[in-house]
Amino acid sequence: QVQLVESGGGLVQAGGSLRLSCAASGRTFSSATMGWFRQAPGKEREFVAAISWSGSTSVYADSVKGRFTISRDNAKKTVYLQMNTLKPEDTAVYYCAFQYGSRWSARNAYAYWGRGTQVTVSS
Repeated sequence: QVQLVESGGGLVQAGGSLRLSCAASGRTFSSATMGWFRQAPGKEREFVAAISWSGSTSVYADSVKGRFTISRDNAKKTVYLQMNTLKPEDTAVYYCAFQYGSRWSARNAYAYWGRGTQVTVSS
């Protein structure tokens, strides 16, 4: 079983930065693809970014490319999402997720999810 706990969300002004963290339990973290998704009120949960088990490959949604960076520390069993130049449209609950495969942006490929952390960007 895998448990994921996100932290680091909050209220920030447009143009600001936040770093989200996701701490994982379980022995298989280092072999898992990790992803970040977000869900704004009234919208479906959408893919944000994902990173391979080694950290050598990462993919991003077009809407965050160049502003967000995903990274991981397998020794700490933690994945991060550095978010820069935040915009009001980035406001959402952010979720981290865990999968054994490599279907990066496929929501249904992720077997485990955290409870989410709220990010609010004011204009």
